[in-house]
Amino acid sequence: MRFGYTLLTEQAGPRELVRCAEGAEQSGFDFQVMSDHHSPWLDSQGHAPYAWSVLGAVAQVTERTELMSFVTCPTMRYHPAVVAQKAATVQLLSQGRFLLGLGAGENLNEHVIGEGWPPANVRHEMLGEALQIINDLFDGGYTNFAGEHFRVDSAKVWDLPEQRTPIGVAVSGEQSVRRFAPVSDAMIAVEPQGELCRQWDTERSEAGQETSRKIAQLPVSWDTDTKAAVARAHDQFRWFAGGWKVNAELPGTAGFAAATQFVTEDDVAGAIPCGADPDKVVEAARPFWEAGFTDLALVQIGGDVQDPFLEAAKGELLPALREAAS
Repeated sequence: MRFGYTLLTEQAGPRELVRCAEGAEQSGFDFQVMSDHHSPWLDSQGHAPYAWSVLGAVAQVTERTELMSFVTCPTMRYHPAVVAQKAATVQLLSQGRFLLGLGAGENLNEHVIGEGWPPANVRHEMLGEALQIINDLFDGGYTNFAGEHFRVDSAKVWDLPEQRTPIGVAVSGEQSVRRFAPVSDAMIAVEPQGELCRQWDTERSEAGQETSRKIAQLPVSWDTDTKAAVARAHDQFRWFAGGWKVNAELPGTAGFAAATQFVTEDDVAGAIPCGADPDKVVEAARPFWEAGFTDLALVQIGGDVQDPFLEAAKGELLPALREAAS
């Protein structure tokens, strides 16, 4: 299994994210993923810089680690033709180290354009059309498209990398796996569901394709002061408790604060490894490789505590994870 680092745009400004990306590569992470938000989940997180500008800068201060959007919604804030253009640009800037992660999005980020928030089945239809447009543009030449949700008029990405940009798609269940496994290069998910991994491989096999990467994410709150780690995780990450069906629908930070007002520190500590014990992180990560995931990105909660986490990752955490996963 490969282990990655999360550049969480909701908890740090752009310059700090670039600095942390450089540090994460030096600490030995295999890849780095970046969230693509217009808003943080909670006011206490306090940040939301434009991910694509930051990715361009990160590409210049790193040399080895793969970079990835985790994930971009190519249907509302961004038109898919524009997503194809900027993904190709980051692939060029990173010299072939970029993977375009896509998803159906959250109301939290997409409501800002004032077009309303469609139901989940419509969002998946939109994502399917967007994926077709992006793949067509990655093929080169001019693209025209007239679908239910998008139109493209003679679009072309003029600066395409020699190495085609791979695409990962976030899925949550049987319907989304069936739709997206045959037309993307990697699976993205947030829960260690073995059935999801098996179905992904089955759908690809039936489409005549090889098995592919399956990428997940795990939040941790690393701190030598366990009490402080729990308090920070509760303050900034209790939004996770609603689950993605709820999280995709709430429109702003006030909604997430209200929805999680009864989540306790004990609830958070029971779901997120808190403290400075590598064994806790290993045990939280173990279900992912046992389920069949190939890549796991860690999220260190707290924008101002990244340095001690990166130091610990280099000295003890990554070695412990790699030994256990092997």
